[in-house]
Amino acid sequence: MIDESAGRAAAPPLRPLVAWYAGFRQAGVAPRRHRGLPSPLLTFIITLDDPLVVAAHPDPRQPAEAYDAMVGGLHTTPALITHDGSWSGVQLGLTPLGARALLGLPAAGLANWDAHAADVVGGFATRLREEVAAQSDWAGRFAVLDRLLAGRAARAFGDRGCEIRPEVGYAWRRLRETSGAIGVAELAAETGLSARRLGSLFQAEIGLAPKESGRVFRFDHARRRIMNAVGGGGTLACLAAECGYYDQAHLAREFRSLAGCPPSQWLAEESGQRLDEEFRFVQAAPADLPEGSWA
Repeated sequence: MIDESAGRAAAPPLRPLVAWYAGFRQAGVAPRRHRGLPSPLLTFIITLDDPLVVAAHPDPRQPAEAYDAMVGGLHTTPALITHDGSWSGVQLGLTPLGARALLGLPAAGLANWDAHAADVVGGFATRLREEVAAQSDWAGRFAVLDRLLAGRAARAFGDRGCEIRPEVGYAWRRLRETSGAIGVAELAAETGLSARRLGSLFQAEIGLAPKESGRVFRFDHARRRIMNAVGGGGTLACLAAECGYYDQAHLAREFRSLAGCPPSQWLAEESGQRLDEEFRFVQAAPADLPEGSWA
C-alpha cells in the first residue's frame, strides 16, 4: 500500500497568485468517494498516473468526466471524486489574481464549472503535467511548478494587464484575513463603494457575490478546525462561535448546504475519525495544511 501526501507554499514571488501546492499519492487502498468542498481558491489539479474521475460536479448539468489535468472555479456545492484504490496528483490553490495571470481569465469565467486544463491554458497543461510527472519526489515536483508558473506569470504580466480592480482585490483579501467574518456593508465602506456597486464588481471578477464568498471562507476555516477535532475536551458549539456562526445548529446547516452532509459524516468519510459534540484538538494533521485542498 502507498499513502503519501506533501504540501508547501508556492515560492514567495508566486504567492499572490498561488497559495499552496498539495501532493497526494495512494495505491492499494480501498476504493472511495471524496468530496471536493467549496473553497475560496480556484482548483488546478495535475494527475501523475491515472486520470482524476469527477463523478458529480458542482453544476449538476455537467456530466461525469475523467481529467489528466483539471481547473475548477469557485463553487458553493461539493464535487464528488471517485477512485478504484489508486489516485495521485498535485493540486494548486489559485487566487483570483492567479486566475488572471496563469489561466488568462477572471475567476468568474470558471464559476461553478470544471474544465480540462488544456481547454483553458492549451499546451502549457501538457508541459506542466509531463515535467511534474518526470520528477521522482515531491520537492522536485514543487520546484518544477515554481519554475514553470513563474515563467508563465512573467509573460502574462508582460503581455497584457492582469490586475484585478483594486477594490475587488482589497475586499477579497479582507475576507481572507477575517475568514469571512467581515460584513458586506463594512467591506463597501472600506472600499469607498456602495454595497451594490462592490457586489456587482466582485461577482463579475470572482464569480461569487461578497456574501457568498464570506460563507465559503468561513466554512473553509471551520472544516479545517473540525478535521483536527476528535475525542472530548471542548464543544462543537464553541468551535461554531469561534468560526463566526451563531450557534452549533447554524454551523450544521451551513455544512449540509456547502458540503452536502453534516460535519460528522464528512469527517468519517475523509479520515475515519468520529466527531462527537465533545471533542479535543489534536494534531491529527499539521496545523498549516493547505486551505481548500481536495487532496
